[in-house]
Amino acid sequence: MGENRKALEHEDGIVWTEDIEQFDYVRQSVELSAATRRRPVPWRGTGRRVGYAVLRPDAPSGDVPGNFVRRVFWVKEHDRSEQPNGTYSRTAPSEAVDPRTVAPGVWGELTERAWGAPLSEG
Repeated sequence: MGENRKALEHEDGIVWTEDIEQFDYVRQSVELSAATRRRPVPWRGTGRRVGYAVLRPDAPSGDVPGNFVRRVFWVKEHDRSEQPNGTYSRTAPSEAVDPRTVAPGVWGELTERAWGAPLSEG
């Protein structure tokens, strides 16, 4: 998933609901119709939400009035944090980012720690 500037421009903070030190990576996605600027973003996907972005009080609605564009961070049951020797022991899913690179207004990055091995150049 490529960077979504609209999701970043009005961020005021990142709320982690779990200790990010236990995660080499988290999955980063964008919720296009969150009904609130600051309260927890409901998670309806697979896995569990471990964090979410909060917006400034003056952040405008997205394309739908009363709905806001916000980032959500989550993990699935087969991610490295849950199964260290599983599918992603030496790789990471396409939406993975190192949670240590996440900040308000900053798109998370895939690091060697998140990937679980050196990143190839090419």
